[in-house]
Amino acid sequence: MKDNQIVIFDGICNFCNGAVNFIIKRDSKAAFKFAPTQSKIAQELLSKYHIPEAGYDSFVLIKNGQPFLRTNAALEITKDLDGFWFVFRAFKIVPAAVRDYFYRILARNRYTLFGKRAACTVPKKEVRDRFLP
Repeated sequence: MKDNQIVIFDGICNFCNGAVNFIIKRDSKAAFKFAPTQSKIAQELLSKYHIPEAGYDSFVLIKNGQPFLRTNAALEITKDLDGFWFVFRAFKIVPAAVRDYFYRILARNRYTLFGKRAACTVPKKEVRDRFLP
């Protein structure tokens, strides 16, 4: 498996699934692949890249063999989306510790705010090949 651009996300989180759908709609080159944290492949990738602190509340991007976590992952993703989403990279001037502080508040409350599913969502047929088994 080639680890070009893989997004690891909480597969039962409605907010996280919304973020994946957001990326898919703006990724006309189909550069990103996806794996729910609950999957075996995601756990293997987290282990391979020595990311033990990535729990179900972490958003991870593995891009060309380099892992990005939380807000760094989100900001790195914006580089490769269609449109002007790259302008959000300006938030890189805010220290990661500050950005991730607010990220963790959202992550801690995401089920309460946005809800969750009983099981990981099955992707639609037209994008199923973008999800790792």
